[in-house]
Amino acid sequence: MEELKRCGWCLSSDLYKKYHDEEWGVPVYDDQKLFEFLILETFQAGLSWITILKKRENFRLAFDQFDCQKIALYNETKIQELLQDSGIIRNPLKIRSAVTNAIAFTEVQKEFGSFSKYIWQFTDGKPIFNTAQHLKEVPATTPLSDAISKDLKKRGFKFVGSTVVYAFIQATGMVDDHLADCWKRKS
Repeated sequence: MEELKRCGWCLSSDLYKKYHDEEWGVPVYDDQKLFEFLILETFQAGLSWITILKKRENFRLAFDQFDCQKIALYNETKIQELLQDSGIIRNPLKIRSAVTNAIAFTEVQKEFGSFSKYIWQFTDGKPIFNTAQHLKEVPATTPLSDAISKDLKKRGFKFVGSTVVYAFIQATGMVDDHLADCWKRKS
């Protein structure tokens, strides 16, 4: 059987391929899933995404299935427990930012009715389809990710620089950066 043509970044492992084929670039409107991606992307800052994917189930267990209401209430005892959990990235600043971001996330939900309504307003509720032919044409940041990053920071979010935000909006399908010859682009 012929191998599907995929974006070059995902070819190094079956886990990467599965993520590419089933999740990356698929529009996400569910708040819990958006929160999961936001937290995972903040932990990914400075690391490879495959590192996060390999630890994803551990993150789900450690962070109460990414329930932002629960995480917003984490105290110092819980933070210390997370710092001892070898199944996740044990960066103290990132762990503390997850709590800060959970609090900010719930505030956005209160203001807009859902985080989804808030975040998708930046693209008028529809995905943006880019047309890169080669991986090197896909940017790390854009004016859109700059604007979202600036607004998230204004709302108290941490570890949400433009590069992290661009990865988040790619992952959640707000921006579709599947390459022109990728099978996902053709679907």
